[in-house]
Formats: sequence, C-alpha cells, structure tokens
Amino acid sequence: MMNVIFITSEAHPFVKTGGLGEVCGALPLALEKIGVNVSIFLPKYGAIQWPFAVEKIDERCSRVKIGNNIPVYLIEHQDYFGRRPGLYGEDHRDYPDNLERFQYFCCETLEVISRLNLPVDILHGHDWQSALMPLYGRELFKNHPNASKIKTVLTVHNLAFQGVFPAEKYATLGLDQKFFSVNGFEFYSQINLLKGGLLFSDEITTVSPRYAQEIQTKEFGCGLQDVLKSRGKAIRGILNGLDYDFWNPQTDPLIPAHGTDNADGNFKKANKIHLQNILHLDASAETAIFGFVARLSHQKGVDLILDAVDELMRKNIQVVIQGIGDSDYHRRLMEKARQYPGRLAVHLHFDEPMAHKVYAGSDFFMMPSTFEPCGLGQMIALRYGSLPIVFRTGGLADTVIPVRDNAGKANGFVFDHYRKTDFLKTIDESLKIYKNRSLMDSMVQRAMAEDFSWTHSAQEYKRMYEWLLSA
Repeated sequence: MMNVIFITSEAHPFVKTGGLGEVCGALPLALEKIGVNVSIFLPKYGAIQWPFAVEKIDERCSRVKIGNNIPVYLIEHQDYFGRRPGLYGEDHRDYPDNLERFQYFCCETLEVISRLNLPVDILHGHDWQSALMPLYGRELFKNHPNASKIKTVLTVHNLAFQGVFPAEKYATLGLDQKFFSVNGFEFYSQINLLKGGLLFSDEITTVSPRYAQEIQTKEFGCGLQDVLKSRGKAIRGILNGLDYDFWNPQTDPLIPAHGTDNADGNFKKANKIHLQNILHLDASAETAIFGFVARLSHQKGVDLILDAVDELMRKNIQVVIQGIGDSDYHRRLMEKARQYPGRLAVHLHFDEPMAHKVYAGSDFFMMPSTFEPCGLGQMIALRYGSLPIVFRTGGLADTVIPVRDNAGKANGFVFDHYRKTDFLKTIDESLKIYKNRSLMDSMVQRAMAEDFSWTHSAQEYKRMYEWLLSA
C-alpha cells in the first residue's frame, strides 16, 4: 500500500481558515477510501479546542485519528503554537517569527517521521508553511534505506501567499549558503519559502488545471512566473472536490425543501419563496433571483457588482448578497439595499444556514472573481441548481461550461473580459435562458447532476503519486 504523508498548517475539522484547511481535511479521507495509507502532520495550535482523544507520543508530538484509521500527528511547541491566539498573526498583522515557527514545524515533522520510523513514499506539503519540506527531506532522509524512492509534492493553493522574510533570518533555516541564491530561496534580496519549495519539490500541483497554466504568466504569477515556467513539466492542476455529504440538497437540514434534480420545479420554487420571505423580498416565484455568497473583497468581484447594481435593478430581477468584508463595502451595499427595498437584500453576516438558503433559493449565482485558483462557490451552486455566472479564470473556467461553448453540456454562464458591459451582457444572456423554461430546466438538471466530489480528485492524486513513484 502506498504511504503518503500530508504536511500542512491547516486541516478540517481541526483548523480551517479557507481552502487549504478544506482540502487537507477532505482529500486524505477520500484517498483512504481508495486504498492510500495517509498520515497528516499539523501544528497543535493553542487557539483550537481539541474535542478528540489525544494520544501523547512525547513532549513534542501527540496523535489523534480521523476517518477509519488516519493518524494526525500534532507538532507541539508552547511558544510557537500553544500560547498563540491566532494561526499566523493577530489584529491583521503577521507574527514576526512566522519563519521560525514554520521552520520548526517542518523540521520537527521530518524528525518525528524519522524517529518513529513511519513508512513513507510521498511527502506532500501545502503552501509556503511547508515549503521547506522538499529540501529538508532530501537532507534528512539521505541515509534512509528508502531515500532514493521518497518523492516530494508541493501543492499551491494560492500563489499570492509566499512566505517572504528578511534575508538576515536565513541562518535560522540551518541551510548551506548556496541555497540562498537565484536558484534557491533568494527573492529580490529576501527569503521566499514558496519559491524554494517550488524549485526543490519533485512535483508541483495546483488546485485546478487552468490555474496551473495561469500562474506561469505575468498576470497571475505573483513574481514567480519565471520560476514556475522553469518547472513547467513538473506542474499539474488537479481540481479540488466538494464534500457531497455536507452539501447535499436531498438531505440538507438547513433548507426547507429537498430534491436531487428539480425535475418538477418544486425544489427551486419552494426554496425561492422561503428565501424571499426571510429576506423581505417581494414574493414572486416568477422573478429570477441572482445570489452572491463570498468574502466582500475586490478579488471576489464586489466592485464589479456595485458598479453594475443600478443597471441590474432596472431589470425584472432580485439580488441577494451575503458576506462580510471591508467596512466601505458594507456601507455602499447597505445604501443600495435601502434604495431598492424588496428587490436587493444584503446580509452582512458569516451565516452558514443563510448561505445554504441562498444557494438553494437563487436561480443564478454570481461569482465574478478577478482570479480564483479553484473556487467552491460555483460547485455548491451547481449542486443546488443555481446556475453560476463567472469570469473565465482558474477553477471557474474548469467547472462552468457556457452555452456558446457547448450547448449540450452547458451548466452556467461565462464572460471573457473583466468589465461591466460584458458582465451585464452575460446577465442578459442568463435571463433569456430563464424565460425559456424547457432550456432553463434542462440546464438546472444538468448542473445538479455534475459530479465534483472528492472521489474524482483523489483518484487523480493517486494516479499522480503512482506516476511519480514509477518515474
């Protein structure tokens, strides 16, 4: 059986701030189901409550289990992790010793693997927090009997976060000076942990095929495009999955009506009426609802929506916006909601039950992100029969198929140029489909039948691991 060790700073259900924690919690479970032996290494943050049976291994490591038999090793350090109220910082500022914290995490993880003589074929790191692993692993395991066969993988969940630190801290890493160079961790006279990880890992993955290509361009490369182009043959994009047990319109306890395909139209209609009632929108089953659930930020397309909202309100539609973010967005959105009562609802809360209701009750789901490495919102929307309206980027381009690309497989709407006119044109295109009930119904049923479960993603990762070990 293949032995894969995940090295990550986040993993659900222990700790999650975004996609990283989602993936590192769900993917190991899916891999276990298809015959991969998985272990996880994670810092033991003091800020996290641990309602699990914890087995103490020694003063620096303990262990819990998830799934059927997945061990999660918790790396302990009171000063670095145990006494901190945050994961990476506090009050919107990073901890000044994050380099030292995650250097310790990577080094101690590899020491524990060696000390406990854990079976290992693949070391799989995630983002800058574990980017020291490929080089550290090479040095630490060079005398391991299986050294030549151990392979390293680094997954980039969001290239914008790179782990950049002052050059004077380089000695902390305990590496030869030769690795602080253009062909190593040096980046404009600073340390860039992610850059080093990209250069020294055997294989690089990203969270969607399109994003794997985009990050090799100047527009999306965040300064590392040349490094990534130099590793082009070692980069592959594997689409993230969605937890189909949690996001299940047939059993979801947070929505009033349930269904699997909306064949009779009742699933969407009942959830729409409920959404209109609780958000004080005008009651009308015939009016199209356009939903939005995300962090309120420029990257998620809030500026584009605000710029277009007056034109949107001139159409016979309703709009629901849910999320939290910058206070200026809160103010501007609430002004618009007061201007258009009964037609524009703004819910400024992180509210899981409401999010489920928006996905189930809306006809269309607006996700005009400027960039999106993978994205889960569009997958959830498809699962609940809310047709996504997206910009052609990253994972959005990999999952949403517009009518003009393939009418027989269309499950949403895509605009190619990031500007208001193109966004509004796509809204109009969606409304034309909405008025054609047979076409709309077939697209909704097709959307709800899509399979973006973790099973597919896990199978791709397993194939990648097998290829890497046979190379």
